[in-house]
Amino acid sequence: MGFLIDNLQYANWSETIFRQMRAGRVDAVHVTIAYHETFREMVLELEKWNRFFERFPDLIMRGLSGDDVRRARETGRTAIFFGFQNPSPIEDDIGLIEICHQLGARFMQLTYNNQSLLATGCYEDDDTGLTRFGKQAVAEMNRVGLVVDMSHSADRSTLEAIDHSSRPIAITHANPAWWHPARRNKSDEVLRALTGRGGMLGFSVYPHHLAGGGDCTLESFCAMIAEAASRYGAEHLGIGTDLCQDQPDSVVEWMRVGRWSKDIDYGEGSADNAGFPPMPKWFGDNRDFGNIRTGLVDVGMTPAEVDGIMGDNWLRFYDGNFGPADA
Repeated sequence: MGFLIDNLQYANWSETIFRQMRAGRVDAVHVTIAYHETFREMVLELEKWNRFFERFPDLIMRGLSGDDVRRARETGRTAIFFGFQNPSPIEDDIGLIEICHQLGARFMQLTYNNQSLLATGCYEDDDTGLTRFGKQAVAEMNRVGLVVDMSHSADRSTLEAIDHSSRPIAITHANPAWWHPARRNKSDEVLRALTGRGGMLGFSVYPHHLAGGGDCTLESFCAMIAEAASRYGAEHLGIGTDLCQDQPDSVVEWMRVGRWSKDIDYGEGSADNAGFPPMPKWFGDNRDFGNIRTGLVDVGMTPAEVDGIMGDNWLRFYDGNFGPADA
């Protein structure tokens, strides 16, 4: 069986979740360590993870390269890769891109939902594309091996990032807008450009991204993946669940608002249901990836396609994009 990689989670980390990862035989997880954090605040998150690695060395290990995923499987552990959902940790200093990569970061979104110093988020009214800093940041990310992630970015900014980047980029956690027209989901134009340049799309199970929300069926989700494979090629597809397991509802406020507003911006969802939405019955935690695998088989995908989507495609992407451009 191929590798199992979830390329986006933001859980309330605990021994329970780490043990569920092992019960689900998850080989690697890309975890968010920054939403709106400054560089120093991001470093404090790294300190927390160092304690986790010390306390649970039989369950998890730090991941820096594709070979770490292989080593994790060989030793019965889950490799943990770090990423940012906002460029806030680099502040306004392009030199911090390399420092963040040296500290272990492997993915960085150019925006969250708002305009950043680099590009435009998907909740802004006017998408002005990559900024001057953004274009230089993309080039520096390409140089050191910090993957450009456009999961929360607006269309023009995303298309410009794809075009400007000399290496494939990723949309780590989103679904096609032709399946469910959430503001965060991606247009066919964006997905064709992304995959046409060797980029990767990770499918999300976060209910606001699903057709039918928490009532979305496994069959509908897997049929969407099969259709995406027919449009873009199965080799460019993977999983990025956006799992926010065990997080208190108050965390949604930090995700949506950070420190930039005095008002509550509920973003996806509404003020009437401001907390985390209920997950679909077929996916609640890391032990449920087998349901997705079975669902993909049931909609007629080949064993090789299923193995690719469940993790082999992300592993190939890791191998090619986590090191320096001249490596």
